[in-house]
Amino acid sequence: MSVIDELVAHNRAYVDRHGHRDMPTSPQLHLAVLTCMDSRLDLFGALGLNLGEAHLIRNAGGLASDDAIRSLLLSQRLLGTRDVMVVHHTRCGLEAFEELALADEVEVSVGVRPTFRLGAYHDVDEDVRSTVSTLRMSPFVDTTEIRGFVFNVDDGDLREVV
Repeated sequence: MSVIDELVAHNRAYVDRHGHRDMPTSPQLHLAVLTCMDSRLDLFGALGLNLGEAHLIRNAGGLASDDAIRSLLLSQRLLGTRDVMVVHHTRCGLEAFEELALADEVEVSVGVRPTFRLGAYHDVDEDVRSTVSTLRMSPFVDTTEIRGFVFNVDDGDLREVV
């Protein structure tokens, strides 16, 4: 049995326990969180969030990419979110490589250089500041409240970056 088959089996048990829930589409806390895809981040648990309370927008590094901004635009314009949390984390894989070297390696391997930013960085606080700044400068994001944080993957602590 493959890992995916096991997950589908887990879903069958989940459906039996879950029952029908009529949750609204709009997040109850009017909050969107832009964060990393890292599997060590349990932001529902760490922030005390429940299903239906916030949008989690995840990508490698929690970058303010075009697609993340698209998701925030839709979240805010169609589903009523106002506040944005940017949550990066300690020991991120994006701290562990050189962007140009990986782009060169990919180009040699597949014959095409990535046309998108890979997102390597060396200072997590500075990367949070940069992401928050990019969101604030975007004409597509309501900037009423955007705040940035670093989540410690070792102890679960959330620290605001000012």
